[in-house]
Amino acid sequence: MIQVKNLYKTFIKDGQKIEVLKGLNLGIADGESLAVVGVSGAGKSTLIHILGAIDRPTSGAVLFDGADVYTWPEQKLAAFRNRKIGFVFQFHHLLPEFSSLENTMMPALIQRVPQAEAKRRAVAILNEVGLGARITHKPGELSGGEQQRVAVARALILEPEVLLADEPTGNLDTETGIKIEDILIALNQHRRITLIVVTHNQSLADRMTHQIGLRDGRIYTRE
Repeated sequence: MIQVKNLYKTFIKDGQKIEVLKGLNLGIADGESLAVVGVSGAGKSTLIHILGAIDRPTSGAVLFDGADVYTWPEQKLAAFRNRKIGFVFQFHHLLPEFSSLENTMMPALIQRVPQAEAKRRAVAILNEVGLGARITHKPGELSGGEQQRVAVARALILEPEVLLADEPTGNLDTETGIKIEDILIALNQHRRITLIVVTHNQSLADRMTHQIGLRDGRIYTRE
């Protein structure tokens, strides 16, 4: 489903060229789960941002079902990103003035999904991640783990085919982190959502069907 071909990403800082990704090649089949591991600065987040159509590569190709998405104009690329890809980050970025239900509904409302349908989806997803009794609570009334569950629900509201998670348990205690891991694994196994996780958490990485390591912008291991 996803193919990365000879991918490079270079930044310019203070007049100096910094090569973050250096000729990556990678294939991820539909419904697989993949962990991307490595030390800080190895290029993990840059890779996931490129896979999520947030940041363009300097060169190389990213193919979804055979189509090179970075040959598309920005409007088509944005529509693809909104329709096909969900994001979960280390920090949940919930809007504090809105409830769990309203935060979850937000991406659907932005995409002009009718309010009744957006609410139906949001309630179903919040129940799925174990927050059915907390849908009226605002982020300040939720624990860190509950807030991250809302972030997962929000990522799923538009029914994406790919879920990208950047350090989804990095800001949580061990017990809460395992609960978030369980939710992500269940989504991959039961919904068959393709799951790609950037993580320093080796126990989470070991639960994925595949792992790659990044070092100095290059892939050094694959399992």
